[in-house]
Amino acid sequence: MILLTGATGTVGRLVARRFPAAEPVRLLVRDPARAAALVGGHAEVVGGDFEDPASLRRALAGVRSALLVTTNPLTHTHDENFLTAARAAGVGHIVKLTTLSVTEPDAADLVTEWQRENERLLRASGLSWTLLRPRAFMSNTLGWAGSIRAEGVVRSAGGTVPTAAIDPQDIADVAVRALTDPEGRTGRAYALTGPVGVTPLRQVEILGELLHRPLKFVELTEDQVLGGLLARYPEPVARALAESAGRGRHGSKAQVEPSVTELLGRPARGYREWAAEHLAEFGGPAAR
Repeated sequence: MILLTGATGTVGRLVARRFPAAEPVRLLVRDPARAAALVGGHAEVVGGDFEDPASLRRALAGVRSALLVTTNPLTHTHDENFLTAARAAGVGHIVKLTTLSVTEPDAADLVTEWQRENERLLRASGLSWTLLRPRAFMSNTLGWAGSIRAEGVVRSAGGTVPTAAIDPQDIADVAVRALTDPEGRTGRAYALTGPVGVTPLRQVEILGELLHRPLKFVELTEDQVLGGLLARYPEPVARALAESAGRGRHGSKAQVEPSVTELLGRPARGYREWAAEHLAEFGGPAAR
């Protein structure tokens, strides 16, 4: 049995859809009805919560490998509770989704430090582990979809700064490989990026080409970026995300890593491929 947490999230739902019917998969979610609608397929869906150790113990019974995705950077309790339950259940391997910023010496924001500590907890747990450290997700640009549909405008910061963003499908494919065949990947940390650094301006150009309409890019100031984040996240998290975005403006997030190609035997997917498959969300035709 393989257990997936974060199964209604960007990566987790893609992972859930990639297992063949012959592979027993269990999804740990707070809302089982929502999870069943999102991921479909043959997976067993169980209700539970990182704050409820008893629910974690029930979900982990009989599990040989688990994907651990936590999302609250204001506490380490979720990781601690899960690892304690996994150790008690005799889970064989943990695949943990973190972030590539943990490898950057100048990254000291709240979210990065939280992930560093989560990684430390896993390494100290006595469990077999693999760490997946992706760069920014290409799917983050879905945040532009509303203004593109309504106005043909993208408002963002760092328009000329390249980032080697990754298609979440590539992360999911790597995760499935690590979950089903951990041999040779135990105790390894993988930096996951796209095939090339791409600027927001170029992403907007690609979207415009695919939509066959001109799109306008409006550069936001740091204060405007922070204001938008404060409207969506608690202040400590918003400031951490703004700090991370500012750090990337020196081009430090453009470096391409070979892990996706090495692990999957194919090149990492590019932004044009990702955008073509999600064009309907930006107001274009649905992918065939």
